[in-house]
Amino acid sequence: MSGKVDAAGRPMYRLVRLLIGRNTLRRTSDRIESAVVVLLAAAFVAAVAGSALLGLHIYHSDRVAASRLDPTVAVLTQNGPYNDGLTGDGQAAARWRAPDGQPRSGMLNTIAAPAIWGARAGARVPVWLNDSGKLVNPPLGKTQMLFTAIIMAVSVGCGAGIVLVLCYWLLRVLIDRRRLAGWELAWALTGPRWTSRR
Repeated sequence: MSGKVDAAGRPMYRLVRLLIGRNTLRRTSDRIESAVVVLLAAAFVAAVAGSALLGLHIYHSDRVAASRLDPTVAVLTQNGPYNDGLTGDGQAAARWRAPDGQPRSGMLNTIAAPAIWGARAGARVPVWLNDSGKLVNPPLGKTQMLFTAIIMAVSVGCGAGIVLVLCYWLLRVLIDRRRLAGWELAWALTGPRWTSRR
């Protein structure tokens, strides 16, 4: 049983030893690279946690914004636009009551009131109003809110991951150039002595 535990713990031990262990063969560039890897990994974990919190914030903000809207019914005073499949927008005149009970009238568009497509004058269509009685687009459903929040969280997390990978790649390019220059310098000092022994 202890052999299995040792075998399972060995990769983690090797990783810790590689990153912070004492080894006389490790160069300063190796230590810098190890430290940056640890920092980038911590930054990625923080970015994932932050993107999850961002998604949660977006979801709650959308829920609060939707709860502040008032659903009401508007009555068309003219026929709604005909959906011929060629145009994606249209308008129709309508009247409705504001949250304070005052009558209002104006133009409904197919984004704020999709039900006006093909509707006849006198038809009742659902609309949404803000606190001041102004027409607004209908709120997203809970599923759409959740989907939007998840997409935003995943996008931010993936974007942070890509940025961190690019940072690591740039670091590797710079460190490898320094290592190569060090190797060339060492070979310039050692090479002539090595070849003179033959």
